[in-house]
Formats: sequence, structure tokens, C-alpha cells
Amino acid sequence: MRALSDSQREVLLAELGNLRKFCLSLTGSAADADDLLQTTVEKVLEKGMPESAHAAKWAYRICKNAWIDEIRSREVRHRYPQMVTDDGDVSPSAEQTAGGERQMAAVSAALEQLPKEQRLALTLVAVDGKTYAEAADILEVPVGTIMSRIARARRNLMATYEPSDDNK
Repeated sequence: MRALSDSQREVLLAELGNLRKFCLSLTGSAADADDLLQTTVEKVLEKGMPESAHAAKWAYRICKNAWIDEIRSREVRHRYPQMVTDDGDVSPSAEQTAGGERQMAAVSAALEQLPKEQRLALTLVAVDGKTYAEAADILEVPVGTIMSRIARARRNLMATYEPSDDNK
């Protein structure tokens, strides 16, 4: 492994926004996502990558592995994502806040119940907008595996997600 080439650096810089969204989809918390992104970039810069490696795909793999390491070290498999609140001057009504919190809790609970492999595949494709092929490269599995994981994840979400009927 060696330091990043100029083209790898440019690719990595261009992908930072999407990589942060991926971090946020994994962690569910803006603060944790920022920490994970920083850890990912530090590891990429410290350890470098093979000359033939695609910088974005390499960074996603490092990010995924860093998050798995973090989960294991914290033993937070049952923790729900923290909700971010805004204490600005304009506040939503109590009804809007409660409804949003209920919906967020329902989605978070449904996502948390998915097996890790399904959750990772689904967030790469549905949240980050990656193609099945890109997600397969990042997760180092065949495209067919990504397709079946996403299909199972969607089916599991439909079975477990219970949106409130308060918005009628």
C-alpha cells in the first residue's frame, strides 16, 4: 500500500458528501456519523491504498468495517439512533414534533430489527443511491446477493414498520 495518488485524492474528496450520508445511514446520529467519517478518512490517509484501487469504493469498505468495529467495541446492538433536535427560534408545534418522533421511532425500530447485512445493502442502494453493482463492490459480495438482501430487507420492513395513522 502507498499514499494516495492525486486522482485518488480527488475521487475521495468528491465522494465525501455521499460517504457522510452513508455514515449517517449506518449510525443514525449526526455526531456519530461525523466521527465515523473522520475515522474513515484518517484510515484512508494513514494506511493508503493500492495504486489500482478505486478510492471511493475503498473508502466505503473502510467505513463499513470501522463502523462494525465501533459497534462491537461499544456493544450497542440494541441502541436506537439519537434524535437531533434544533433549538432555533422557529419551533414546530408539539403535535408536529410528537408525530415526527413517533415516525422516526417506528422507522428506526424497523431498521434496527433488520439483520446487519440487509441494513447495509438497503442503505447503500436506497439512501446513498448506489447501484446494485456499486453496493456489491463495496460490500464485497455478488450482485445477486445484494438484490436478495434488499428484497428481504424491504419485505422485513413492510412486516415490521407500523406508521401511525395520525396524519389522516
